[in-house]
Amino acid sequence: MIESEQNPKIRLARALQRRREREKQQLIFIEGLRLVRDAFDSGLAPTLLFYTAAAQQQPESAALIARHAADAWLISDELMQRITDTVTPQAIAAIVSWPTPPWPRHPTLLLLPDCLRDPGNLGTLLRSAAAAGVDGVLLGKGTVDPWSDKVLRAGMGAHFRLPIRSRLTWEEMTPLIGELPLYIADAAGSVPYDAVDWRRPAALVVGGEAEGASEPLLARATQRIAIPMANAVESLNAAVAGSLILFEAHRQRRTQNGTATQRS
Repeated sequence: MIESEQNPKIRLARALQRRREREKQQLIFIEGLRLVRDAFDSGLAPTLLFYTAAAQQQPESAALIARHAADAWLISDELMQRITDTVTPQAIAAIVSWPTPPWPRHPTLLLLPDCLRDPGNLGTLLRSAAAAGVDGVLLGKGTVDPWSDKVLRAGMGAHFRLPIRSRLTWEEMTPLIGELPLYIADAAGSVPYDAVDWRRPAALVVGGEAEGASEPLLARATQRIAIPMANAVESLNAAVAGSLILFEAHRQRRTQNGTATQRS
């Protein structure tokens, strides 16, 4: 059992709340049974596993602790509060290596969240991207850190299923995008999002909540696409708009493959 806040393991967990330390250590801190389980199921081995007495009373948590007993440490509720970023922390957390799935050789659908500042929006968008079959995600330097605790929680395990490259300059993004047409979600766009042929390879840019997409992406854009709306609504939340477009792409591709159902 770890009892001291000065214990090196506790200090590491607290340090990983900072982006600079995550990048330096190539480690991330995750909290909650579902997220920890998803990380382990994806093949990430725990560097450290923290749990409170309450976790031992929960069958799923207890089984997870037993499987990784060599890396597991019992801590008090107070210490769990100190190392987490939530008001009411869960009873289990872990430090795991930074996920680095390979970039796809021939991607057919990429997502570029650009200048998104809100962690919840980015996490939700990543979750939709994983569910809609996105091959990879590219993030510029103006976007919130995808490995922050709030984005990880909102992503609900999407980070372990998607190749994500972050803090990129436009020059670094260019070879990863290749020749894919670049569609930018823009409330003032002239092309409806469902008029695009998403069966073809493409990249989707979802701009930030305030300023929209950055100039290099706007300059490279193939088309600006919009979601037609009723009742004079001006625009949608970035995560909602991006999710709608990604699932339209998914719908078209399922139809092309002959797997769409009558309900879709």
